[in-house]
Amino acid sequence: MTISTCIHLIAADSLDKGDIVLKTDFNTSTEQKLWSNSDFTKWQSNSDGTTSLSITVPKEKAKDGNMIHRSIDLNKYRGYKLLLECRVKGENISKPSQPWLGGKFMLHYKSEKEGEFWQNPNNIYGTFDWKTISFSQRIAEDAKDAELYLGLQDCYGTLCFNDIKITVIEKPFPKRPKPMKNPPAVFTGHDGLPRLRGVMSPCEFKEEDIRVLGEEWNGNVIRWQLSRNWGQYNTDRVLKEYDEWIDYKLNEIDKLLPACSKYGVKVVIDLHSPPGGRYTNGESAIFHEKKYQDHFVEIWKKIANRYKGNPAVWGYDLINEPVQKVPPAPGIDDYLGIQKRAALAIRAIDQDIPIFVTGAHSGSAVGYKEMMPIDVTNLIYQVHFYDPMEFTHQGVFSDNFTPVKYPGMISGQMWNKEQIRKMLEPVREFQLAYNVHIYVGEFSAIRWAPGTATYLEDCIDLFEEYGWDWSYHSYREWHGWNVDCGNVITNKQPTIEPSDRKKLLLKWFEKNQQPTKSKLK
Repeated sequence: MTISTCIHLIAADSLDKGDIVLKTDFNTSTEQKLWSNSDFTKWQSNSDGTTSLSITVPKEKAKDGNMIHRSIDLNKYRGYKLLLECRVKGENISKPSQPWLGGKFMLHYKSEKEGEFWQNPNNIYGTFDWKTISFSQRIAEDAKDAELYLGLQDCYGTLCFNDIKITVIEKPFPKRPKPMKNPPAVFTGHDGLPRLRGVMSPCEFKEEDIRVLGEEWNGNVIRWQLSRNWGQYNTDRVLKEYDEWIDYKLNEIDKLLPACSKYGVKVVIDLHSPPGGRYTNGESAIFHEKKYQDHFVEIWKKIANRYKGNPAVWGYDLINEPVQKVPPAPGIDDYLGIQKRAALAIRAIDQDIPIFVTGAHSGSAVGYKEMMPIDVTNLIYQVHFYDPMEFTHQGVFSDNFTPVKYPGMISGQMWNKEQIRKMLEPVREFQLAYNVHIYVGEFSAIRWAPGTATYLEDCIDLFEEYGWDWSYHSYREWHGWNVDCGNVITNKQPTIEPSDRKKLLLKWFEKNQQPTKSKLK
């Protein structure tokens, strides 16, 4: 197929993997006119005869929205997963306040069912020669008003663009099977308990924390995170050092598992920080480098051998919030393939223990739009829920913020319990279609957000309606999520009077049945 050097669109009904949806440069006035104009842009002639787009932003205008855009018709490509690529060159681009800001090659579209989408590569700043940046996106089935953005956000410097290409990665998924009329009992790994309700652990805690959770709060599960260098990039690359850290963390578990047994708390072992760490664009290295994939499997074999038959351990959470923005190279498993490989390695050691599998898009509900079940026994599927982040994370990344209230209009969308239900639909559809159990490994809203207790109550009501287990993020960790602290942002200390958030959790924990302690000993 011949692709023109300007814009080229092909019919959706003939699309297959690898086909080009759009390919464009800036060599003609026709193409240049498709983009909005601004005084910070310039069409720049290159030595090879091509033309690139140069965007220069001075320091005093760094906080402005310095981007241009053009529309793109994605109506014919709804349901497809697309790879978006662009070549860029940077000169003295300042580091932005957040990794998703900085140099912008961004796709934006609207979806009434799923909300607005804004997607781009992260951490584009500094000085660098021409390189390709990319990301992938599954297009919503009702996508509309799509636009491509180029520019600089929350930074200054010069960024040049050329050679934009959009390629098909995957076709739309077939329709989910209809729920069975008389489905068999779903595997939960509960040992007869009706529900597990608990918390996400801090990175480090003591036996007293376990006692309070189990004995005073009546929580019956803790998602125990093995976390290191969280939020940092290009870490955990040296495997010898990584293994020393893993051994140290497993020894910590060994010391506190007797307390979990004593106080009736089941443990989910969560490999929060897999080997290889994350790239600067946020992707996990294990989705692109065989060295780390292989070691990831070996780590889980070590854990499975260590805790086989231990009744205090509910199960194994294979990977926290996977991020894969571009397809892996041939011979490398994707985010779901490597989880299946690790699960099969565990099954060769332990045929019974629950294994938790997580979807794409950082484990979010949206990721279940493209989630498929894997053929391994005794699986539980996990989701994390923090939507909308404009509400749940207000003030987390910056002290300069305008309070956002729930329920209410948030980013042009009315958010209430029914909107949360809509956001959880992909998970619920997956649950019913494949007759599987769901665990909400994390959910929360920052304590000072107006309406946090109402938001949490609406979330929990839906989790309970659907029969999902859940763990609140988080327990006695950073004060922003700590229900022992009140709702005033400046007061970081635990309060004498329980917060409305803590009262809500304790109300639900009262319904818990704890594992039979004789079984746990």
